[in-house]
Amino acid sequence: MELREAAYRALCETQAAEKVQAVQQLWALRETLALHTQQPLQDPSHRAPGRPAKPELRNPQQVPQRSVHTDTGLAALVHSVCHIEFNAINLALDAIWRFAGLPPAYYQDWLRVAYEESTHFGLLQTLLGTMGHAYGDFAAHDGLWSMCEKTADDVLARMALVPRTLEARGLDATPLIQAKLLLSSSPHATAFQPILDTILRDEVGHVAIGNHWFRYLCAAQGLDPLSHYPVLVQRHAAPRLKPPFNTSARLQAGFTPDEIDWLLAQRLTEATPS
Repeated sequence: MELREAAYRALCETQAAEKVQAVQQLWALRETLALHTQQPLQDPSHRAPGRPAKPELRNPQQVPQRSVHTDTGLAALVHSVCHIEFNAINLALDAIWRFAGLPPAYYQDWLRVAYEESTHFGLLQTLLGTMGHAYGDFAAHDGLWSMCEKTADDVLARMALVPRTLEARGLDATPLIQAKLLLSSSPHATAFQPILDTILRDEVGHVAIGNHWFRYLCAAQGLDPLSHYPVLVQRHAAPRLKPPFNTSARLQAGFTPDEIDWLLAQRLTEATPS
């Protein structure tokens, strides 16, 4: 098997269970996979990404807010995180097959991300099952994949705006979710907490991978990472991130203090009347 072609086939898989199985098989075989880094691959059928018929995808503003104080609200919250992890599998697989000409370590890094995201998805799907639900039972939105499409022709923009912007937002959001769960007496909320601990730990590593390859590509193109990042945010209409920021996790993931100061400065600028 060749890694990038196999990653594309896994990306096109429409059934969640089969997609997870394909990713975990790739991870198990990672030492034996061939890797053709220079060969551009095409999506002749335009089948990517493969998704199940559900969940129904809506505009983000049309997805209801989730509360931890009811069984349905808690299940919907678990489902929303499960959907993020499903999208993250696809994002990692897309990063492998789409971009040619990068060092072998790049493809190995994103295979690791795909594997860990598939593990998170499995944990959350199991928890949903104990709550009497399954992936697809609640509506979701497609914000993560939309940015993937916007950056399909530029690996530098992909690294800047998917792992170190949208996925880094999870570093900030997870502690807030965990604080809400403390207000719930549900045993499902208690079971959700260690899964979120695992996701947060692994996501620090995933964002670090994005930071590493963003800086690698900036250096290769003679660009300053700090000054070029806002250019990409504006060019691709990336969402503005809102505080509070998980500074500790962001520093562990490779953000510099100057980059965190820039994030804070954007919020101050927006809050200042003209």
